[in-house]
Amino acid sequence: MARWLMTLGATLLLPGLALHHAPWLFGWFGRLPGDLHIETARGRLFVPITSMLLVSLVASLLLNLFRR
Repeated sequence: MARWLMTLGATLLLPGLALHHAPWLFGWFGRLPGDLHIETARGRLFVPITSMLLVSLVASLLLNLFRR
């Protein structure tokens, strides 16, 4: 299980570095129609509904592809 967790961490690290150092690659992510961004004088609220649906769809497709 430890090896699996290390592999998962390394796999998540690569897209994280890409998003941090190359924001122009995924600048559209988080600004899709349906992502709620509410800003008031008291604070900010961001609810990425559409972005998370897209992530869920891609993850489901990849998992189904690798299971078969």
